[in-house]
Amino acid sequence: MKEPQKILINGITLNLYVEGEGEPLMFLHGFPDSQKEWRYLIPHFLKAGFKVIAYDQRGFGESDAPEEQKAYEIDKIVADALAVLKYLKIGEKVNLVGHDWGAFIGWQLCLEHPEFFKRYVAISVGHPLAYRHAGFEQKLKGWYILAYQLPAYPEWLLSHKNWAILHKIAGKNPETANWIRDLSRPGRLSSAINWYRANFFYLAGKNFKKCTVPTLGIYSKGDIALTEKQMTDSRKYMFAEWRYECIEDSSHWIPLDQPDALAKTILGWLNGP
Repeated sequence: MKEPQKILINGITLNLYVEGEGEPLMFLHGFPDSQKEWRYLIPHFLKAGFKVIAYDQRGFGESDAPEEQKAYEIDKIVADALAVLKYLKIGEKVNLVGHDWGAFIGWQLCLEHPEFFKRYVAISVGHPLAYRHAGFEQKLKGWYILAYQLPAYPEWLLSHKNWAILHKIAGKNPETANWIRDLSRPGRLSSAINWYRANFFYLAGKNFKKCTVPTLGIYSKGDIALTEKQMTDSRKYMFAEWRYECIEDSSHWIPLDQPDALAKTILGWLNGP
């Protein structure tokens, strides 16, 4: 795999990985990951002839992490994705894959800018309205979102006792050491949590559109943070083709736990009729 490059986008530096010459495919990672979340999947898509685009979203990985909370508002994060496509001079519709927060950003891109996207793959996180109306079980699983609204406390909670809470959430995921290393850098944990703080009321009150981009939703039964209902109910908010697949034997981090099965499922969708 090629080394990423640093590019200046919307006043910040993003760490961008691009490789391949075929049909464009953009990956958007979530919390607390970076574009390295896709490292096991990318070879499958390069072999299949895609032009792979992945970058560290603002506040994560080797991209800049502005201090101010408002720097992580949804419109700014969405603008980063569109600016990356403009920088690369992509002149055709792009296939899009997102996981966790990246899946929400992917939904937002497809809802507000469908003209740029051919097909979408939402991993773990369903349509925003499906998530909002998923019921008590989802609210119980999402307790941390309320906790993250408090000043300073979430930073203490996550890092307390050698990151005990993060270890518990992640289970035995070997990626945990990388997350801790990245989040332990000055200001990085607050930057990651500011994604939740800056967008709480937006997510709770926005009147989201229905999706006009053909979408594949992928969920894993071992997801600690999300229910299956918030994914399967996404079909209610589609004005385009919808398909649902479940990946077995995986935690929330499907790209890391089951990359081969995930790549096969996505390729089947992208190469479908």
